[in-house]
Amino acid sequence: MAGVILLNKPYGVLSQFTDERQGEPRPTLADFVDAPGYYPAGRLDFDSEGLMVLTNDGRLQARIASPRYKLRKTYLVQVEGEPMDEALHLLRQGVRLKDGQTLPATVERIADPMLWPRDPPIRVRKSIPDSWLRLSIQEGRNRQVRRMTAAVGHPTLRLVRWAVGDWTLDGLSPGVWRAA
Repeated sequence: MAGVILLNKPYGVLSQFTDERQGEPRPTLADFVDAPGYYPAGRLDFDSEGLMVLTNDGRLQARIASPRYKLRKTYLVQVEGEPMDEALHLLRQGVRLKDGQTLPATVERIADPMLWPRDPPIRVRKSIPDSWLRLSIQEGRNRQVRRMTAAVGHPTLRLVRWAVGDWTLDGLSPGVWRAA
C-alpha cells in the first residue's frame, strides 16, 4: 500500500536525502525524516520552505512530480512591492520566461499569513514595502514562481509551498512531518 509523508521543509534544507556537493555539508531531508524507502515527489529549492510530499510508491511519486498530471501546487509568496491588478493579470495569463510561456496561474493578494519566523529573516528595505500573494501553478519548472514574480516586477522575498493537490501544510511546524 502506498504511504505518504508530509514534511514542512525548513529554509536552507536540500530537498533530497544526501548532499553530493563537496565542502561543508548542508542540511538534507535525512536530518528530519527517518523513513527508509520514502523519496521526495518533486523538489523545493534550498531557499524555499514548505510542503514536501514523500512516498514509498514510485507510480504515485511520478504522478505527483510530473507536470503531465498537472497537480496544482499552491504557494504563499512574499514579494517586493505591492502588485497592482496589471501584474496579477499578467500572472493569470501566463508569463513569458526564457524557457517559454508559463501556463496561467491562479493568484490573489492576501493579508500577511502570520507564518513562523524565517531564519535568517528576509531582507527588509525601509523605502520599499512588501506584500503577500497566494499563487497556484500546475507546472514545476526550475525556480518558476520566483521567475514569474520577478518577470512582472515583484521579486520574491520568501516562498512557502502551502499545498500540493489536496495535501496542505496546515498544522505542521518547520522540520516536522506526519503520515498522510
